[in-house]
Amino acid sequence: MALRLVQIAMNARDDSVVGRFWAETLGWSVSTEGPGVTNLEPAGFAYPDPVAVCIDVLRVPEPKTVKNRVHVDLATTSTAHQAELVARLEDLGAAPVDIGQGDVPWTVLADPEGNEFCVLEPRESYRDTGPMAAVVVDCADPRAMAAFWGAAMDWTLHEVTDDHAVLRSAKGVGPYLEFLRTPDAKTVKNRLHLDLRPYPGDDQAAEVARLRALGATDADVGQGDVPWTVLADPEGNEFCVLTPR
Repeated sequence: MALRLVQIAMNARDDSVVGRFWAETLGWSVSTEGPGVTNLEPAGFAYPDPVAVCIDVLRVPEPKTVKNRVHVDLATTSTAHQAELVARLEDLGAAPVDIGQGDVPWTVLADPEGNEFCVLEPRESYRDTGPMAAVVVDCADPRAMAAFWGAAMDWTLHEVTDDHAVLRSAKGVGPYLEFLRTPDAKTVKNRLHLDLRPYPGDDQAAEVARLRALGATDADVGQGDVPWTVLADPEGNEFCVLTPR
């Protein structure tokens, strides 16, 4: 049994505005599966495929109140590309934001609803990821998170230290999943969370039971009667286990 990271779910007051911003940012296509949901994926993409982690922007009534514990890092190929991308994103509605990063070679921006993200300086490790270099999760214990998520998914653990952990699809494609040690505690429901999907023919309930045995707990985010299961990892980060596909 195994699970795949297939998409990020991103909460927004206005899913269409945030969805258009991220579609322009990544160069992806926009679709919708219903009111209040904007779906983003690369043009011509055959979902699900680890070459990309898609984005579902979901409309919610509550505003953003704290720094997100999950964010996206964008890849660049040169310092000129980084500068051009930052300028283009600011024209699209992004704004510089100070989260205490200090003097760093990457640029921290926020999307039109304040969701933080980073435009990275060129790094060799991200040259084949596509526009999304990594999905980054703040945490207190990267080693514990690596143990949980490494067992939860069929992704490969590339590196783990006291300060960070790095995973990537076992196929060696697409963005990385990274856990960074931070001093801040989780206080509210995450506005970005991960969606996992079993392979065709696998048992969703059995996967959920396996995750509970690994340390996941049930989470109620007001989802009601839905076909997916909402859980939280050992540090309380919500995520969803979707139906097989």
